Amino acid sequence: MFSFITETLLPVLILLLMGWLFFRIKWLNESFVEAGSKLVFNVTLPALLFLSISQADFAHAANFPLIGVGIAGTLIMCALLVLTARLTVTPYQARGVVVQGGFRANMGIIGLAYCANTYGPEGLAAASVYLGCITILFNILSVIVLNFYQTGHRSVSKQIKGITKNPLIISIVLALPFSYYSWTLPDAILKTGEYVSQLTLPLALICTGASLQFRSFSADWFNITLSTVSKCILYPALMVGLAYLAGFTGMSLGIVLLLSIAPTAAASYVMVRNMGGDHRLAASIIAVSTLVSLPVTALAFGTLTAMNLV
Repeated sequence: MFSFITETLLPVLILLLMGWLFFRIKWLNESFVEAGSKLVFNVTLPALLFLSISQADFAHAANFPLIGVGIAGTLIMCALLVLTARLTVTPYQARGVVVQGGFRANMGIIGLAYCANTYGPEGLAAASVYLGCITILFNILSVIVLNFYQTGHRSVSKQIKGITKNPLIISIVLALPFSYYSWTLPDAILKTGEYVSQLTLPLALICTGASLQFRSFSADWFNITLSTVSKCILYPALMVGLAYLAGFTGMSLGIVLLLSIAPTAAASYVMVRNMGGDHRLAASIIAVSTLVSLPVTALAFGTLTAMNLV
């Protein structure tokens, strides 16, 4: 457990804190965070996903039964959150934000960093295929729940059509034939891609840290707590439980835990804001879940390690 904290969690925490500190002392500004986030989303993270999948053994990277567990668990969690929000969350417009914040994990940045630090290139490749499929589901569910709880008509089909243009999804789809047919890339492209992809995790974590917003939570404490507990405890517990019942242990079970226990995705803030929702509540959920997820991740991974399950 100590090695997991020092080798996996501590580097992630330090980079998040660096981003938060640099922004507060004005070494970074909004323009840098916005440009850096765009660079990660459109270039470096797609490059990382493409390389990790295209150079991996398809039989090991594409674990379809595990992906099926991920899809089932996410749908169950979303349905439970919708029912809970209907009974407990006010105001009405906050329900979609709370539901999305309770299941939409930051798999592409923090979850991927956990897997890369813990399992190396093999874990990175397997995690990339899994997160690619679940990310599509995250986006579709988020569009549906946010649209449902917003006043006024918004085009769900337009939002879902936009998902098909997502650079992360495109890079994963393009990489799968390379992995399946064992196609090789020219050395120059491979080396350039490696240079670009190496920017991803440090830049993404610094930008994430810089964008964390801590405000007075007195008015929204219940909604923030519900989302945070769901995201950091209930959702990963459900996912790990389903994966274990399906017969998964070792690296596969570890990947499920590390991806699902990642805090609420920063992209949830962008989607809420674009759809006219309570973006301040979304930002608060991201900030609190990021702080809570780190000790919870250490405890959860340590427990599974002690039980010889990962």
